[in-house]
Amino acid sequence: MIPIAKQSKPISAIKKGDKIFLQGKAMIVDDHFLFMDHKTTKEMIIECYNPENEREYQVRYFDDQVETSIEVYELVNDFQYVKREPAEISW
Repeated sequence: MIPIAKQSKPISAIKKGDKIFLQGKAMIVDDHFLFMDHKTTKEMIIECYNPENEREYQVRYFDDQVETSIEVYELVNDFQYVKREPAEISW
């Protein structure tokens, strides 16, 4: 589980152009969308990138359990995401 350091607004309000901070580094949000509807919960994805090195990330979470379900994945080639464990995330 990744500790959430600070929330400036609800995660559901994050939109394209906003910033998410991973390890204190600013990532630019590219998209925020519903990945899968599981009837009682929604699996969401926030796609973002590091403007300094153009690396791409996904922040994945379930809308009813953000604090315990948030995960971060990095795009390592054109089609594969690898789970990463940053010490903290904030927005």
